Amino acid sequence: MNRRNLLKSAASVFAGLVTKRELAAQPAIAKATRGLPSPKIKDIQVIATAPAGLRLVVVKIITDQDGLYGYGCATFTQRADLVVPAVEKYLKPFLLGKPTDRIDDTWQACYNSSYWRNGPVLNNAISGVDMALWDIKGRQANMPVYQLLGGKVREAADCYTHASGGEISQTLDSARAIIDRGFRYVRVQVATPGYEGYGAGRSGQATAKVAGLHSGAVFESTPYMRSALKLFEACRKSLPEDIELLHDVHERVHPIQAVRFAKDVEQFRLFFLEDALSPEDIDYFKMIRQQSATQIAMGELFNNPHEWVPLISQRLIDFIRIHPSMIGGLTPARKVSALAEAFNVRSAWHGPGDLSPIGAACNVTLDVTIPNFGVQEHSPFPPHVQEVFQGCPVVKDGYWHPNDAPGWGIEVNEQAAAKYPFGSNERDERKDLNGGWGEVRKRDGAIIKQ
Repeated sequence: MNRRNLLKSAASVFAGLVTKRELAAQPAIAKATRGLPSPKIKDIQVIATAPAGLRLVVVKIITDQDGLYGYGCATFTQRADLVVPAVEKYLKPFLLGKPTDRIDDTWQACYNSSYWRNGPVLNNAISGVDMALWDIKGRQANMPVYQLLGGKVREAADCYTHASGGEISQTLDSARAIIDRGFRYVRVQVATPGYEGYGAGRSGQATAKVAGLHSGAVFESTPYMRSALKLFEACRKSLPEDIELLHDVHERVHPIQAVRFAKDVEQFRLFFLEDALSPEDIDYFKMIRQQSATQIAMGELFNNPHEWVPLISQRLIDFIRIHPSMIGGLTPARKVSALAEAFNVRSAWHGPGDLSPIGAACNVTLDVTIPNFGVQEHSPFPPHVQEVFQGCPVVKDGYWHPNDAPGWGIEVNEQAAAKYPFGSNERDERKDLNGGWGEVRKRDGAIIKQ
């Protein structure tokens, strides 16, 4: 064999060896480039706790990767015990072994697998799963969830909180204390003399309770509206002009009364009038819009698109006030906010005291990542809640700041949670009704919406 042929033969053998080595190395290279494989759902647990006397439901998803898990809010306080088996007996067996990274696909699968859908129990159960998957994705990426959604469009969320009193003077004092803490938005409620009311109870002991044909709580819409109008007038006279006022009707008036009430309050320039109608009566929003420029917020009780799509697309409301866990979590709430943006409707996500800190973190994440943010309801977290939920989002000078830790930035102390089982610190109706609400009736005994 001459020298040229020898070199050709050696080169051919070497090329073959390199090719074999490259082929053998490809899987290792691909794995290194790809990082860890997609996590799969190994277990789903429910943490049921009531550190402040209100029943909070948290879903914990554990993956097949050591130390990787996430939390989601599934809280439906008034029917909390129903959400727990919805997760444990239905969603858990359906989801075990599925990948954690296909969040929208998982949401659609959970939503459609029940066939009958759009109910608050299942929606909250799905929300627990959905938020937990977003938490996992944030922990994987070592980023807060707001970074996964494209980053901030504002530094923090402007909040309002609740001023109330048995008398107008008490509500004014409560509002001033809130303003002194840095808030620029205040929801104002006052009791109606002799009647039960929403957000303020009944006025002072010197006011005799109005007698009814029953022994329970009595409410009448006309006296309530008179008291509220007097409150708004006093607020505009006594509080700084630049303070934004909000008020919650809580759907307790007849629809045509709501139309007139919206007209009557227009002079007081409310930032918004909340839940003037119940979900069953939303067609009356057309009449309100035709006759009043009062800004309207609606959606706290909504749980399906048939309720919010007409109001947003017809520009009949100014603020969409959905409770994200009630519609299924962060995934659908993002879609609602995108729809609302197209029609210049702003957000005002529901943020009551019976919302878990994880649900609050979801709200604040939405607030800082959507362009059409309006205002955020804030209810403070009592010490026992902060004992269980470590890393609660912080309010400073009326602004709520999202956590910068990965995921929601919250860890649940499960030992502390176990100290406060359902029923802890419940009294009166809540104790008797397993955490649920009681009833309110008119003088003649007819039940009202609440």
